[in-house]
Parts: sequence; C-alpha cells; structure tokens
Amino acid sequence: MISSALIQKYNVPAPRYTSYPTVPLWESNLNENSWIKLFKKAYNDYGNEEGISLYIHLPFCESLCTYCGCNKRITKNHTVEAPYIETLLQEWLLYLDLLPEKPKLAGIHLGGGTPTFFSPESLTKLISTIRSTAEVLPEAECSFEGHPNNTTFAHLSALYEVGFRRVSYGIQDFDLKVQKAIHRIQPLEKVREATENARVIGYTSINFDLIYGLPYQTLSSITDTFEKVAELRPDRIAFYSYAHVPSLFPAQRVFEAHLPQESEKRALYDKGRELLVQMGYVEIGMDHFSLPEEPLNLAKAEGKLHRNFMGYTTSPARMLLGLGNSAISDIGYAYAQNEKDLDHYKATVQEGNFALVKGHVQSEMDQRVKKLILSIICNEQAKWDLDFYLNLDPTTISRLQEMEQEGLITFQSTGIEILPTGKAFIRNICAVFDHRMQEKKKSFNFSKSI
Repeated sequence: MISSALIQKYNVPAPRYTSYPTVPLWESNLNENSWIKLFKKAYNDYGNEEGISLYIHLPFCESLCTYCGCNKRITKNHTVEAPYIETLLQEWLLYLDLLPEKPKLAGIHLGGGTPTFFSPESLTKLISTIRSTAEVLPEAECSFEGHPNNTTFAHLSALYEVGFRRVSYGIQDFDLKVQKAIHRIQPLEKVREATENARVIGYTSINFDLIYGLPYQTLSSITDTFEKVAELRPDRIAFYSYAHVPSLFPAQRVFEAHLPQESEKRALYDKGRELLVQMGYVEIGMDHFSLPEEPLNLAKAEGKLHRNFMGYTTSPARMLLGLGNSAISDIGYAYAQNEKDLDHYKATVQEGNFALVKGHVQSEMDQRVKKLILSIICNEQAKWDLDFYLNLDPTTISRLQEMEQEGLITFQSTGIEILPTGKAFIRNICAVFDHRMQEKKKSFNFSKSI
C-alpha cells in the first residue's frame, strides 16, 4: 500500500508523455516547407524501409460523454461523413505526392470521436482507397476504437475485410450510476454482443478501455465492473486515470463534486490492478495490461515495446502520420498537429495545403531525453553514459536521490530502475528529466498524475 503522504506529494499536474516535448511545450518552430523537407528526410532515412503508420481522426459523435477530453463534434447528421472522408483522402494524397514510390504501410489506427459513427460503407471506402495507394506490410497492425452501442456486425465485418484485426471498446465503467453521471450508458449485453461479434468474425485482439477516478466510483463498484470484465476476458485492458481538466473541457464540471480524491482514487486503481492480476493479466506499463500470450506482453519481455500518441505498440515504425482535424504526426525529426477546427481543417486541405497549426523540430537533446523517457515508460528503466550523468544538473540529481530514498527508484551513475512502488509515479519520474517544462516555470493544463 502506497502511503497517503507520497500520493499527496506527487499528485500534481504532469504530462502523460505520449511525446517529448509534450504538446504544450512545442516551440512552434515548424512551417509547411520545413515539415515537407523533414518528412522527405524521415522517409528516406527509415520510412521507406520500416513503413509508415497512420492515425486517422474521425471526430463525430452522436452524443457528448461528459468525461471525454477528445477533439469531437456532436451531431446526428450523417451527411457529414462523405465530405470528411473525401478530405482525409485529399490529405493523404498530399503526402503521396511527396514520395517517389508507393509507401509501405506499417499500420492504421482509427480514433475519434467515434469511428463507428461512420457507416461500414464509408469506412470501407476510406481504408480500401488508402490500401490501394500503398504496399501494406505483412505484419501491419490495423485497429479501431469502437463504441459498443453502435459497433455493428456490419462494421466489424467491413473493417475485417480491409485488414483490421484489433478493436478497442470504450467501456469506462459498468456501474449504471457512474454511466449516467458521465453520459455514457451502455449495458453489459451490448458490450458482450460487440465482443462476441468481433471474436466470431476473427479479430485476434480485443481491448477494453476502463477508467478509474470517475464520479461515484467506489471499491465495490470497481469490483463489480471487473467481475463483468472477467466474464468477457478481453486480450488487452487499458485502465486509465480519469483526466480532470475542466478548464479545457467545461462539461466535466457537471460531476466535479462527486469525484474520488487522491488516496481514494489511488485505492480504486490498486483494487483494479489486484483483480486484473488475479484474472491472469500482466501489467505492461502505465495503465496497460494484457494476457500473457498477447503480443504486447511478448514485446515487453523482448525489450521491443514502443509507445507513441496511440499508446503502447509493438510496431517499430518511426513515422506516424496523423490525418484529420487535430491529428498529431511524429516523424522522428519533428512533430506536427493539424488544425483542430473541423471547418478550417477541411477548407485548408481542399485548397491543396497541409492543415498544420503547430509543430516542433526536435533538437539533439530532445531526441536524447525522448529516448530516455520512452525507456522508462516501456522498460521501467533507463541507462545512460558517463557524459550524460556528469551533465545532470544538481536539482535533477537531488530529485532522483530523493525518489531513491522514498523507494521509488534505484539511481546510479549508469542509469535508473523503477521499483514496484515507483510504478505509480512514472509520470513524476519522467518529469524529472523534462527540462523544457522546468525551464518554463509556469503551470500547464495537465491532469494530475495519480
């Protein structure tokens, strides 16, 4: 059991480190010309061999889930589908025009919003067109995020036919009181149907997204949720900390008074983790679990686990292109984010331009710190050479020594290792090396780390 004093000390706003530098700390030192130049360089250096992964943002939802921090547009008007699909394909064509050959595809991930807001026909057109313009690698991973209430057998069949084998269902919690508070009501029967349909069709990996720290959650309700999860036994589970940032997402204020706090919230995670281990799941890293035979666990055991904006992955591809409004790209040398405003994004792409709104060219130090943080998150340890150690500033050394005394890490001149207690504070440990955040000396709209 982690002491309440440690939880209180480290329960501070911190990035989730899906990138380094994290998005609010980008320098915005990128324009369209420099992005094109770096994109070509990355492709020539490794993208043509490793392939390119695509993240495609599908922003529409029929109703608002009040806990959600995603970029979305609420509508029941499905005539928005076709124009958006056409814009996505136009954006993809802009990238194809920069390349000397058909690119290799290392994977596709559909996120949102609610990808299954789109009809099976619309999704088929999108993916089949992209596949026709590229060479899909045999080991390519194709996955999508599905809402159990509207992911039909037809959706699953259509995406299976164009190469998808992984589906992630946003469950969050099975307790009806919690579901009502976050405006996400989905009966166990609908989740069971969506899960069984995926298995019947042939999907090889099913993930459940669950959240702790939601309004009205208790140890009893979490236990009941995981008993239901045990019945369905998904291959992977992401058990996320609820990110409460009402300054960015005002709908979250609706249930603010009913959120579990600090030690209470941490107890929810500990109970969930305990139940998952009893069920035979292995802890992969920050909030992620899988069955022992799952590729994610095998990749971690072999030291081949990776992490990007889509979470943990087994794909080694260093080029991740984001298509769609608000989508983020990471090509190794630089990051870029598309315009968040849907209409502005569409207008810019339809005029034949990239809809980049901000970006960051990574310095050599960025690359080094990024590699270190990724190692901490994926391998729960990081090694460095003597030169790096000798250049650690006194404040960093002091903070690492303090964490060592608290039993979170072991710290030596050759690197650090995360101890079992330290796993709860991975974000805080990574933040010790986040010189950009320390240099800014101001607060950011990050969710709290615990």
